[in-house]
Amino acid sequence: MLYTDYLRDLGLILTIAVGFIYVASRIRMPSIVAYLLAGLFLGPVTGWISVSDALDLMAEFGIALLLFLVGLELSFARIRDVGPVAVVAGLGQVVFTAVIGFVVCMLIGFSVIESIFLSMGLTFSSTVVVVKLLDQKRELNALYGRIAVGIFLVQDLVVIVALTFLAGLTHGDELVWREVLGGLGWSFGGMFVLLIAMVLSARYLLPKPFAWAARQPDMLFVWSLGWCFLIVGLSYWMDLSVEIGAFLAGISLAQFDFSDDLRRRVHPLMNFFLAVFFVSLGVRMNFGDVGAHFGAAMVLALFVLIGNPFIFMVIIARMGYSERTAFKTSVTVAQISEFSFIFAAMGVSTGLIDDPILGITALVGITTIAISSYMILYSDPLYDWVRKRKLLTLFRAGDKDPKGEEAVRERKDHIIVVGINALGRAIVERLHQDGQDQILAIDIDPEKLRDLPCETMLGNVEYLSVLEEAGLERARLVISALQIEDTNHLLAYQARSRGIPCAIHAFDLSVIDDLVELDVNYLMYPRVEGLKYQTEELKRMGVLPQ
Repeated sequence: MLYTDYLRDLGLILTIAVGFIYVASRIRMPSIVAYLLAGLFLGPVTGWISVSDALDLMAEFGIALLLFLVGLELSFARIRDVGPVAVVAGLGQVVFTAVIGFVVCMLIGFSVIESIFLSMGLTFSSTVVVVKLLDQKRELNALYGRIAVGIFLVQDLVVIVALTFLAGLTHGDELVWREVLGGLGWSFGGMFVLLIAMVLSARYLLPKPFAWAARQPDMLFVWSLGWCFLIVGLSYWMDLSVEIGAFLAGISLAQFDFSDDLRRRVHPLMNFFLAVFFVSLGVRMNFGDVGAHFGAAMVLALFVLIGNPFIFMVIIARMGYSERTAFKTSVTVAQISEFSFIFAAMGVSTGLIDDPILGITALVGITTIAISSYMILYSDPLYDWVRKRKLLTLFRAGDKDPKGEEAVRERKDHIIVVGINALGRAIVERLHQDGQDQILAIDIDPEKLRDLPCETMLGNVEYLSVLEEAGLERARLVISALQIEDTNHLLAYQARSRGIPCAIHAFDLSVIDDLVELDVNYLMYPRVEGLKYQTEELKRMGVLPQ
């Protein structure tokens, strides 16, 4: 009966979530807001679902996978390349928002502990929401997009420190500071030991087995998840939070070439479990509790929507960046993060705060994520509107915005070569010799991509996310040297649907009819061409008659 109830609840969550996601997509609302609204509908509005232990467990999986993905973003090379602006702006905003937010919370009547949790929740911006929106605008590689992503990476590191701090607090009606300090020491010491273990693993333990597994993407996916939950288990054994273990497991794998491909594979699984987490947050909200603090929640939402961008404008403008770059970067931080919900949920589970604080955090999250999403999508007309009213002259922006830096850097008019076997490598080298400098080679085996004279990408073209990242819609030509019939058919269909010319390897006569039906522009017959070449050579040598 328990399993029947669980499956019923899960079915309701997925069905209602899909409906809300569909509506949200029509008005360009982020999925996180749609999930929270779905939870409100299923819980406080209709009472169809109450949160169970089974759903809590699935939500924990989503949180762990989210932190695993964040860790996969943090390769050491990427951290080194974040730059001074990301570090200064990221840390500066954290300090200013936390301090000012704490004062605001105290002034509107919250206790010290409640003010600490609320102000920390206001501090972090949503990496998931902003990256998705910038990618949707194709401005992830614009100057302000790169600065924003760097800032979020810095914030993510601060989140882990905050989660470690929270893990060190003991549960009780009153805080015993000797026990608190002991718990904090154990948590930070355990995190440091685990971090060193992950660095050493990435250097000495993982390279060979994962290099072998990377040649078989499905095996790589399973091995990586196994490694993630192994470290999560180790973290739990050390009395650390599962979030810390998942994050450090992601960092240890982020140092390898396959991390981008792995992130694409884990992302759909994370989305499933994370949807359950955000829906369950909505289910937990109590309208009575939130209603009593509705005014306070709106004050905090306004602080995030106006105060956070203001702080960023001051910091980034003072570092010499142009007015437009500073404004568009500051707009990206006008919302609270999914980590704010996690942080508040952990506070409730430890008994440090009550459910109303979680409800307030969720209400602030719904408001700020929804409004800031439109601010980001329409940042250019919003900038023009603000500039005409001379509201930005107070910030004394610089001119560090070289010509062309603000333009979107994206793959365009390039040639995509899929499958780096002997034929694929020969095609890439010949194109390079002919002066083609915009070539992207794609394969699932990192070894095959080494030493190529062009840009490379590890991934499976059967995934739409790989084709989108490869810039299929803006390509000049797609060439497949693969000997995989189904993949070739799929690639030909995707190219034809976008009006992109394609050349496909007709490795066997049996595949020709299907490729012709798919309107492939050019069929490559290496065997036939090779036979013709051999015949001509034999004739030239006099072995065969002319």
